[in-house]
Order: sequence, then C-alpha cells, then structure tokens
Amino acid sequence: MAQPDTKKIFFENLSGAGKAIAVLTSGGDAQGMNAAVRAVVRMGLYVGAKVYFIHEGYQGMVDGGENIEEATWESVSSMLQVGGTVIGSARCKEFRSHEGRLKAAHNLVLQGITNLCVIGGDGSLTGANLFREEWSGLLTELVDQGLIEADAVQKYSALHIVGMVGSIDNDFCGTDMTIGTDSALHRIIEVVDAIMTTAQSHQRTFVLEVMGRHCGYLALVSALACGADWVLIPEMPPEDGWEDKMCQKLSATRSRGTRLNIIIVAEGAIDRHGKPITSGLVKDLVVKCLGFDTRVTILGHVQRGGTPSAFDRILASRMGVEAVLALLETTANTPACVVSLCGNQSVRLPLMECVQMTQEVQRAMDGKRFEEAVKLRGRSFENNLRTYKLLAHRKPESELPVSNFNVAVLNVGAPAAGMNAAVRSAVRVGISEGHKMFAVSDGFEGFYKGQIREIKWADVGGWTGQGGSLLGTKRTLPAKHVDKIAEQIRMNNINALLIVGGFEAFLSLLELITARGKYDEFCVPMVMVPATVSNNVPGSDLSIGADTALNAITTTCDRIKQSASGTKRRVFIIETMGGYCGYLASVGGLAAGADAAYIYEEPFDIKDLQANVEHLTEKMKTSIQRGLVLRNENCNENYTTDFIYQLYSEEGKGVFDSRKNVLGHMQQGGAPSPFDRNFGTKISAKAMQWVTKKLTETFRQGRVFANTEDSCCLLGMRRRALVFQPVVQLKDETDFVHRIPKEQWWLKLRPLMKILAKYKTSYDVSDSGQLEHVVRNRPKESDASVAM
Repeated sequence: MAQPDTKKIFFENLSGAGKAIAVLTSGGDAQGMNAAVRAVVRMGLYVGAKVYFIHEGYQGMVDGGENIEEATWESVSSMLQVGGTVIGSARCKEFRSHEGRLKAAHNLVLQGITNLCVIGGDGSLTGANLFREEWSGLLTELVDQGLIEADAVQKYSALHIVGMVGSIDNDFCGTDMTIGTDSALHRIIEVVDAIMTTAQSHQRTFVLEVMGRHCGYLALVSALACGADWVLIPEMPPEDGWEDKMCQKLSATRSRGTRLNIIIVAEGAIDRHGKPITSGLVKDLVVKCLGFDTRVTILGHVQRGGTPSAFDRILASRMGVEAVLALLETTANTPACVVSLCGNQSVRLPLMECVQMTQEVQRAMDGKRFEEAVKLRGRSFENNLRTYKLLAHRKPESELPVSNFNVAVLNVGAPAAGMNAAVRSAVRVGISEGHKMFAVSDGFEGFYKGQIREIKWADVGGWTGQGGSLLGTKRTLPAKHVDKIAEQIRMNNINALLIVGGFEAFLSLLELITARGKYDEFCVPMVMVPATVSNNVPGSDLSIGADTALNAITTTCDRIKQSASGTKRRVFIIETMGGYCGYLASVGGLAAGADAAYIYEEPFDIKDLQANVEHLTEKMKTSIQRGLVLRNENCNENYTTDFIYQLYSEEGKGVFDSRKNVLGHMQQGGAPSPFDRNFGTKISAKAMQWVTKKLTETFRQGRVFANTEDSCCLLGMRRRALVFQPVVQLKDETDFVHRIPKEQWWLKLRPLMKILAKYKTSYDVSDSGQLEHVVRNRPKESDASVAM
C-alpha cells in the first residue's frame, strides 16, 4: 500500500547522523552475503551514519578489538562479485552464554553501536533477538562492574536489530528466497547439465546428493529444473514400497528410448519411518534391481562456492538498503525484524514470528506430520512439489481424464532461455488433463503454413535445460494470414491456444481478438505466457528469459572489470539489449555494480553525461580502479555507444582510459538459469490449468465458443500475485510506439544503483517494506512465489 507523500523522499525525513550501524555475517556462508554487506555499508554512509564491520561474526563481537572496524566507501569496492563473506563468519559458543553476550555488549558500547544488521540463518537471528532483549540488563551489569559510565545506560538504552537471511537451503519461513539459494541452484544445475551429457553417452544413471539436511528445497527445485526422474526430500518421505515404484519408473523411462536417468537426493532424505535414504543406498538399489550402470555424485560445498548469481546480488542489495531503512525507522518499541522477499517486493516481518514458524516445520517433521510440514514451508515449496509430481510422473492412459480437446502451443517473437521449459510444462500438464497437445513450429508463420503436429509426453523429455526455442519462433504477426490460420485451426480442430513469447505475442493476441468478429475459429480460449529477455511485456513484472540475460550481462561485466585488474584506471562502456526497455541495463547495472546506466525511460542530456564523467573522475582519484557504464541499445538515437565512448575517452584523459563492448545476442543464448527454468515451468503449468477450466466453461452444444474478453488473457506476475489479465484491458497500460509498459516497477530500483555508486539522489520509499505478520496460508491467487 502506498505511503503518504510526506515519506516520498526518505533523505529529507530520515537521517543516520549520530547513529552507528554494525554489520556481521554469522553461521554458514552464502553467495550474495558480500553484496548485502556492501549495500548496508554504502547506504549507511549515504545517510550519514557511521558503519562498522564486525569480523568473524559473533566471535568477533565477543573478542572486540580489531574485529570491530569502521568501514569506508572504498572498503566494500570490488566485493560484489565475490562469493562467501569477506568479513568472515564463525560459530561462537561463547555468545550463547550470558558472559559472552556481556562482553559483546561492552565492545559495542565502546564504539557507540546500537544498531545491528545480522546476516545469517535462524540460529544467528534468534541469538541476535535474545541479545536485544537482554540489552538493558547487560548495560546495567556493565555499570555495576565499572566497565562503562552510568550515563551510557541512558545514551545507549536500546539495541535495534534487523536481520537478513543468508542460507543456501532456503529453509527460513517468511521469505520466498534467502540470500545464496539461487546461486546454489546455479552450481547444482551446472553440474547436472554437465553430468547429463556424459550419462547419455554411456546410458548411465546418476544419483546426485545435494545439500539440505532439514530442508529439501534445493533438491526439489533442481529436480524440477532438470526434469529429474526421481527426487527424495526430508519434508515428503516416499510411501512404503517406493523402491519398486522408483525402479519401475526408471525402467519405463529407458524403455521409451531415454539414455539416462537422474535421481536427486537431499542429504537429509528419510523414509516414512525416519530411516535415512542415502545416495549410496539408492545407487545399490538401482544396480541390484535393474542392473543399470550407476554413479553417485555428492556435490558438497561446491554448492556454497563460486560467484553469486545476478538474482542473489540484486536480492542482497535490495535487502541491505531495506535493512538500513528499517534501522533508521525503528523505535524502542519496534520488534526485531527480518527483511524478506515476497514476489518482487521487500517485506519486513517480526523476526521471532518467522523463527517460530521455521521451528514448527521441524516439529511437524519430527512428529511425522509431513503434509503439515510441506504446508508450513509455504506456498512456493508446496507449489514446487505439486508441479514436480505433475510433470515427472506420467499417469497410465487408463487413469487420464478424456477431454476430447485439442490444444496448440507455439512460440512467438525472439527466442528466450526458458521457452522450452514452458513448452514442456504446457505439453505435459495438458496431457495429464486429458487433452491432445499440438506443437506449432515457427510461430504464426508456421501456423498458416500448416506446420502443426501432435506432440507427446516423451517428445519434450530433456527440454528444460535447452536454450533458445526448439519449436522455432518467428516475429511474424497473424493479421496478414488470419484466413489461413483460421483454416488450420478448423482443419486440426484446435480448441485452445497457449502462446509463449514476448511483445509480438501480446500484439498477436490483440489481432486474434479483433479477428473473432469475422472468424469463429478464434472464439477459443487463448492465453499468453511472457517470455522475452527485454522484460517489456505489459501486465507482467517478470518475463521468462530475463534472468538468464541478466546473468549473461553480470558474468561478462565481471570478466571485463577483471581484465583491467593491475592496469591503469579504466572505464568500460557496455551496450545491452532490450529495445526501448531499460530493464537489462538498469537491473544488470545494479547486479554488476555499475556507475551509470543510460535508458530511454529516464531521459538524459549532455549535462548528465558530463556530470557522470566528472563523478567517475573524482572516484578514480581515490583507490577505485575501474568504472562501469551500461547503455541500453535504444536509450537515445544521438548519444550512441560510440559517442559516449568517445566522450568518456576525451574527458577522462590523464585520469582514466575507456573501452567499449556491445554484448549483443549472447544475452539471448545459453542454457536457461534455474530461475527461468522454474518460472517457465510453473507459470506455464498454471496457464494450462486455466485453459482446461475455460474449455470446460465454454463447451456448449458440442463445441467450444469463447468470445468474451476474459477468454483471451495474459498470465503475468504483478507485485505479489500471479494474475490472468484480459489482453484488451492491457492496451491502456501500453506504449505501443516504444513497445514497453507505461509503468515499470523496476524504475524504483534505479536510485539504489545510483546511491551504491555514490551519487546523491532522492529515493522514493513509498514502496519500501512495512512491518507485516507471517501469514500461514496466503490465498492461492497471491502465490507470486511461483517464480522460484
């Protein structure tokens, strides 16, 4: 809900002057923690607070001395792309004791620190909350022992705490994603994709063990992302007799011509009696029952390692900024909160409510109430499990409903990573619902040419990890060929259309709705799933393919910046794709630590360019060695990439030199990221279920007839909700000339990039997180967590 205008620009209302904020990382490390630390430090300094590192987590707080170090702007440079945590993390038994917390309180008071930003798991955050509750008593003890002055009790009367969850397991209730989870999924999927090639070569079965002692999220989502044959997780142990069922499934898959099997096991997997199911046990079972050549791969700590993904950098940066805002707004009566993600929005939740809910999950599992445990994990987890079961386990023909409906699936527009996962999902869900599924090659061009064929369950096996569009996709719009397309719909008795594509797909649906007045063949349910790297489809905050493109940009920027390591000061000008939509440049700039990002939506002139050059010149005079500037391809027809490069080269003479790079179509290529695989899989499954519902509703007198506005929809993610929106209602929200939505949520992230790059700017906090309560069961329609 929008806040009053008085809160519009936080810098006028909130000041950190006189405040001291300390940041620490505790417990296990997770990729993205450094991005969170960087954001806390720079946002804290930006608002005028003093910011401190606490090295080695709570151990450093107890030991004090050099472990508590004042941070500067430059001290967090070049850490955005580094995995782990550069300020260190350690388990600390001493902090669990009263005496240890007394030492920690003394060390904080010596530095005047009363604001703590804790990045860790539920144990670390629970400890922080206990510390906060004991604070006033600890200060009284310190006065009694003569370690601090009496007036310090009044001066430092309250300890304020804000938490951020850093955990690759995604095992904390209250947030859709924890910092590090997406990067861990990247590591797992990289290994799975590599293993699949060797497994196919030798017709092998691979058993992969992934982390997750108490939470099966990594195992479940990676199984969904790679189309694994079987997954074993602690929250949902298999029914007795699972061994035979699994072997039957593997055997049936092989009999259909598949050359490999993948089984994913969470390290904490158990059976219904609490007995551990190990990867070795599964391997022995497969070898004994089926005689398949089987190998085990235990991923171990490789899942914690490596550079953080674009998603984790953005998530951690947003959370870090939100944490500082929360600390500035807190009062003595404000409970300790944790900054969370719901859909694409920041949310603040009472820390202990989240901890208690997380502990409830474990109690349900200990009590063998597994259905309850799955529900308590949240709708994201529940939805993942339901979708996996739907797509991985094919029912016998005799158990399938018979609908007698034919549904066509096609891709329209430019290729985007994740399209194939969406098509696979649509085909398999459609077959599960009793429909006959048809694939249309090369979009509407193939449609009018009659390139339509029935597609079966096995035809889409292995599609999730494939980049591009296996169906083929073209930008051709249907208007010129509506008569031929109508004829093909009639000849093939197509009763519904599911289109996976970008802005052209949106335009196509508008043209088909117009054609309904002349051709009854188009009076069928039609739904669109947004898929484009540009993320410029109206009605959806996110599109399939955009995350993969962001990772390509981020990885390339990391390498480009690294190329300047050890050389003289250098600024890189990078051109990104996106048409007139500045999403990739802006959000990619936030993920890569850019100094500026030029986009069409935020007009700029030569004065702005000059100001940016001067800003970089000032930064280069300090210890900063490299600068990064992103430019969206259509941001300005006169200020081209060459122009900006030449301007920077000329104006930076004597201080820095410049280089330019046009990323081009590498942003569209490559294997889809785990996010895009899962987003495509789940949003497409939901679209297919909508199609089934509409077919049933509109079937009258032996035929399907759907000509209402709500029978032609776009399924998009809006803030926290997945919403079916009639495409005709989205026309008013669309800038058709520039092919972008008139309002775009990510523009609110641009000030974050500027603040973290040391620009003075105004920042709208009307959409910042407000303290909410943990909701046990959100309504189905608000399950925006389908994204992951």
